[in-house]
Amino acid sequence: MTTLSVPLPAHLEKVVKDLAKRRGSNKAEVVRHAIQLLAEEEAVQAVLKAEQELFEGKGLRGNLKDLSKKLS
Repeated sequence: MTTLSVPLPAHLEKVVKDLAKRRGSNKAEVVRHAIQLLAEEEAVQAVLKAEQELFEGKGLRGNLKDLSKKLS
């Protein structure tokens, strides 16, 4: 496991400390959980964006072999 040192403004440090206290964990666990949630949120947003593009007709349609030849 890698250790990162990240400077935080005072108000964010307080949030991390408060969350750790309420969750009965430590600051590192709070930050790991926050990063995981951010990664999941970005994945959801990417799917929603792709769905919106398909809805708007911006997606690719047709035979995958033919499409791959056009993109090559």
